[in-house]
Amino acid sequence: MIDYKDESEILKKFESLAVHNDPINPDLYSKFDVKRGLRNANGTGVLVGLTRIGDVVGYEMRDGEKVAVPGRLVYRGYNVEDLIADAEKNHQFGYEQCAYLLLFGELPSQEQLDRFANYIGEIRNLPPSFTEDMIMKAPSKDIMNKMARCVLASYSYDEDPENRSLGNIIKQSVQLIARFSTFAAYGYQAKRRYYDGESMYIHNPKPELSTAENFLRLIRSNKEFSALEAQVLDLALIIHAEHGGGNNSSLTVHVVSSADTDTYSSMAAAIGSLKGSRHGGANIRVVEMMDEIKANVKDWGSEQEVSAYLRKIAQKDAFDHSGLIYGMGHAVYTISDPREKLLKAKAKQLAKEKGCMDEFGLYDIIERVAPGIICDVHHSDKKVCANVDLYSGFVYSMLNIPRELFTPIFAISRIAGWSAHRIEEVVSGGRIYRPAYKNVSEERPFVPIAERG
Repeated sequence: MIDYKDESEILKKFESLAVHNDPINPDLYSKFDVKRGLRNANGTGVLVGLTRIGDVVGYEMRDGEKVAVPGRLVYRGYNVEDLIADAEKNHQFGYEQCAYLLLFGELPSQEQLDRFANYIGEIRNLPPSFTEDMIMKAPSKDIMNKMARCVLASYSYDEDPENRSLGNIIKQSVQLIARFSTFAAYGYQAKRRYYDGESMYIHNPKPELSTAENFLRLIRSNKEFSALEAQVLDLALIIHAEHGGGNNSSLTVHVVSSADTDTYSSMAAAIGSLKGSRHGGANIRVVEMMDEIKANVKDWGSEQEVSAYLRKIAQKDAFDHSGLIYGMGHAVYTISDPREKLLKAKAKQLAKEKGCMDEFGLYDIIERVAPGIICDVHHSDKKVCANVDLYSGFVYSMLNIPRELFTPIFAISRIAGWSAHRIEEVVSGGRIYRPAYKNVSEERPFVPIAERG
């Protein structure tokens, strides 16, 4: 039995070895022309593949120069704004249509959409004993980790999990699209019971309800929600469903799928990627930053007071001392993030219904003044706009969704895009991803163990 103090000392020694032997001189990246983070020197992504699934447009190349343009998000060649407008015009929830489009590359007819949505509704329930054995018996403090476990556990409930025919992969993908919201909701309920000491409510999904409606039903003790609440969540699911093949989690799906592994392994890996604070967990940082701003700014409607505190954050004198104003800036979008624009409009509607217009006004001020403060403090002329994370956490809070479910909502949405990318890799890939790493260590003469100090 290892004594805790002894173990701590052992781990400290291991840590010091890693710190001593793993650092790489940053100058070597330039010397060998290595694209750190798969980014070119001008900030664009290194081209590593081709896709027909989605496109993220924030700039255009004109005469070899990057020219910023208003942001556009495109699914299978269609502007996502048109998809949303059509669903709203017909008083429909749009996420299921969005998933159909991403998976199969075509807009469905009403009959095709109804059949697809009904199929998803019918299979949203988890397999017999799954909830008890895989969720309630092994609760997790982190819902993303719980979801990843649920995905891997699904392998054991699949009669033919290693069948990598396209038809079977599509079947597995649609099942996961249907069940991700149930995984998250039940994982949250188990967490409430075992870690928070609160009551656990396990409601059955209703097949006639949309993904957004079912999720709100499953996380609430009374199963009730308003039409506007479901519409707002549906919008959030649509705009988070896909974001081009270059984002970290979608790239993960391509990389893992290219190794010719099973669907569950590739999707669990994607969840691990999305969980990170530099990816799907970013909206939590926005909400935490807003907590501090609201606690320290007396007049939320004062542009002067808000600007002064944002300047402190940018100067590393407040919040997490990183100098980052979370919710601002994006790798591709510079003039505008189309997702932010769409979500902000719904956030305003919801804020009116919930009596949160003062808080909405605070977010609006931050959106207007933060870009100038960032450029001034960091001496940069780079265009900066608000990104979707600025308003997503605010929206989820108004929906009374607990913070531990913010990133899982992202996964519930993005499973559609991930599935589309896995199918695309299986159909069009054919080669395992095998990038090169330049070894910058020197070879050393071997020292026999008897001669080592």
